[in-house]
Amino acid sequence: MATELSGGAPLAEIEDLHIAFRGHDGALTEAVRGLSLTVKRGERLGIVGESGSGKSLTGRALLGLLPPAAQLSAKTLRFDGADLLALSARERRKLCGREMGMILQDPKYSLNPVMTVGAQMREAFALHDPTLGRRAMREKILAALAAVHIRDPQRVAMAYPHELSGGMGQRVMIAMMVSAGPKLLVADEPTSALDVLVSMQVLAILDEMIERHDTGLVFISHDLPLVMSFCDRVVVMYAGRVVETCAARDLAHAQHPYTRGLLAANPPLTNPPDTLPVLERDPAWLTDRANHAATGEGVRP
Repeated sequence: MATELSGGAPLAEIEDLHIAFRGHDGALTEAVRGLSLTVKRGERLGIVGESGSGKSLTGRALLGLLPPAAQLSAKTLRFDGADLLALSARERRKLCGREMGMILQDPKYSLNPVMTVGAQMREAFALHDPTLGRRAMREKILAALAAVHIRDPQRVAMAYPHELSGGMGQRVMIAMMVSAGPKLLVADEPTSALDVLVSMQVLAILDEMIERHDTGLVFISHDLPLVMSFCDRVVVMYAGRVVETCAARDLAHAQHPYTRGLLAANPPLTNPPDTLPVLERDPAWLTDRANHAATGEGVRP
């Protein structure tokens, strides 16, 4: 699914991003440390790394969805030419949904359990186009559901989230986020709660939406083989830092020992090893941005 990209100005640009939280003892802990990355229009950028490496916080920082306790600073935080650091909270909210969207990990926790799908979509769409009448709104909801290959949009619009399968719920989330044709979409592990077949169907829908709207995608995942096949470029994060960036097709030949350790933690289904390698962490990874030689350093059997 990954495609070659042409040059051009970045759609989103982050330079020297820091996100920190103050603990009960008053100490400040950095969750994201000096991160820099760019996303181009139409690009699929994968972000991989262990849980707690700062992947989701990075995506949320772009949309202004960090928790109130988060302390953010950056040299540059820009989207489509706009300086996000200079915008007010109200101006940032106007971008969400219309210009930028986010698909969360599990629709069971993202959709309101006491509202029908149609009511939730109506609430979201009305925020960005309050002039829509009842009939036009109904048509917009059904068209958005049909666009993600839901066979019976009328039935799904009248259903509650608990009446939908995981894959159907994720399609609803995608329909809500991409109906306005956002320029940037952050997908935070959108397939982790789905089986393989449903995951491929959801990815195909995402791929179709990206092609239709020329949307830039930030795809956050733990599934390295999936990222290699679906994304154009990959950013590898460790402890809030970017340790390596490469083309997705070259991820299997990554140089940094941390990336190689992540790859080694995905054993093949055929002839798997008796024991999995254990990642030997190097304190220098927190400060050294240079790539290491691909010698297997940092991984022991």
